[in-house]
Amino acid sequence: MRELVRISAQAHGVGSLRCLADYFRLETASTKQAIAELVELGELEPVTVRGWDREVWLAAGARIPRRTDARALLVPFDPLVFERRRLLELFGMHYRIEIYTPAAKRVHGYYVLPFLLGEHLVARVDLKHDRARGVLLVRSAFAEQPDALAAKTWPRADVVVANLAEELATMARWLGADAVEVEADARGDLATPLRLAS
Repeated sequence: MRELVRISAQAHGVGSLRCLADYFRLETASTKQAIAELVELGELEPVTVRGWDREVWLAAGARIPRRTDARALLVPFDPLVFERRRLLELFGMHYRIEIYTPAAKRVHGYYVLPFLLGEHLVARVDLKHDRARGVLLVRSAFAEQPDALAAKTWPRADVVVANLAEELATMARWLGADAVEVEADARGDLATPLRLAS
């Protein structure tokens, strides 16, 4: 248990009991015990995160980078987005899978992927692999809006679109699709700029 929680803490950097348990879908009581043991060993340190109303721990020796160059489309079960409360508190993104929501009530689409660029979740896209045509279809593309704290380091819209287009091309190649196509009736404020960039 200690080793699993240690790995979880290193992956998260900072996390609550729920965050650290959720990474490997561990039982809460055992995770709490492992956290206490890791604190005693000096491998986790209790910290405070502004706006969080619960205990939080930092992996000892965790580096806080000045910036990160990450770029990825995240599936709904990626550890970064799976714990929805953490996602909302750290990135300001309210995210849900809408596959069980009736089509008329969907906000962003059927199977939406958040787009990570640098240290921000800057967009979300609903994609479909049309195997018969060999095309990765973009059914919707929405920009996220930064909060006041994130606005200083938020990338410009043209940078988001260019990077998202490149990441979609990478995904298309990975899927064996020949092209990325933004559907004519694609929804979202990024659909037209993405169509022009693709």
